[in-house]
Amino acid sequence: MQMMNEMKRMAILAAMIVLSVGMVKGQMILDRIVAVVGEHRILQSDIETQYLQNKAQGISMPDEPKCWLLEENLGQKLLVNQARIDSIEISEGTVEMELDGRLQYFIGMIGSQEALEEYFGKSILQIKADMRESVRESILQRQMQSTITADVQVTPSEVKSYYNSLPRDSIPFIDSKIEISQLTMYPKIDEEAVFETKQRLLDLRRRIIDGEKFTTLAVLYSEGPSASKGGEIGFLGKGELDPAYAKAAFSLKQDGISTIVESSFGFHIIQLIERRDDRVNTRHILMKPKINPQSTIATRRKLDSIARLIRVDTVKFKLAARIYSQDKNTAVNGGIMVNPMDNTTEFELNDLQPAEFVALRDLNVGEITDPFKSEDENVKEVYKIILLENRTAPHRANLKDDYMILMDLALEKKREEAYQIWLNEKIQETYVQIDNSFTGCQFNNEGWLKN
Repeated sequence: MQMMNEMKRMAILAAMIVLSVGMVKGQMILDRIVAVVGEHRILQSDIETQYLQNKAQGISMPDEPKCWLLEENLGQKLLVNQARIDSIEISEGTVEMELDGRLQYFIGMIGSQEALEEYFGKSILQIKADMRESVRESILQRQMQSTITADVQVTPSEVKSYYNSLPRDSIPFIDSKIEISQLTMYPKIDEEAVFETKQRLLDLRRRIIDGEKFTTLAVLYSEGPSASKGGEIGFLGKGELDPAYAKAAFSLKQDGISTIVESSFGFHIIQLIERRDDRVNTRHILMKPKINPQSTIATRRKLDSIARLIRVDTVKFKLAARIYSQDKNTAVNGGIMVNPMDNTTEFELNDLQPAEFVALRDLNVGEITDPFKSEDENVKEVYKIILLENRTAPHRANLKDDYMILMDLALEKKREEAYQIWLNEKIQETYVQIDNSFTGCQFNNEGWLKN
């Protein structure tokens, strides 16, 4: 356990070290300016901390890593400098949202906000203040680069030329992909189980009001993934929360505790930690009614009967899914599943949940799985049968079957070329000064050493 905690701390340090030199624990780096781009300085500590971060994360670096890191920083500062010249503005809300997202990621890695504060010896507000300018600059960099390449497009002939220019061993290898349809059913939950769940939550709410810590009870009793963090889920807006949960959370006063809230995940009691404009940070205790084993058996039997009817062609899978499936998103399309990662109907087996992977890996096209237990997007127990509609063989990309993939690669290459043209022009127009200790570097763009 001690080793695991130390690994978590190292991961946090590696992730955050680059964001703020002042946050590096137990290290003293003598600082000096090693480069200037326009009005922006690059410090020795910028290079050293990024070098330490890459080493801690096992990132491969070129033979002259600090020269490479300096060139990376030069490009980033040039983007920020031009963004300032072009009056690209970033709202405080945008910066705050990204700050919150990063901090929630770090808190999730180290275990809690308190642990993060303890490790760096600073309050969360001080940590945010240290990170703010770095986060603002990273957003400016992205926006400036997007502006540079916004009008870049590729024609079909350019995609074909790009593909023909690729050496055989550089043509992307496309893993096997499948297309599937599903028919899902939820075991019926009886009223007694719902009553028992609500009663348990009412008892916990009373204990909290009587003085017990919400966080402690969340760790002990919550059935949600945030239980290990005392139920805290971080700053989220209404659109990122279940509607019922959001309605309750936004109606609370700070430190207030809700009555029982039923959402698509189960039943909750919610505590408001803090509200900032249209985002709230809350903690909750989630409980789900226990499913009667007889209900599970009945659900499996019903799915098994439907599968038998489909196999003997008494009813088509699409019609059965429209009539019986309890997943509204797929039932309307006859059970066809859409990959949320790219909004296509294609999945790699590794994209699926473990239960789906096991059920489908040895299935032939046109066959139906036996009923099996899985979880839906709200981590609720669900049973389903799946039809394997299609399976492609692993292959090297080709223009006929994988045009969109090749188009994206060609577009990315053309964007990189456009960025390099812009970079060459702006280096000539912008004041760039590099310390003599780096003048021996072999930069990819020799223009950096023009002065």
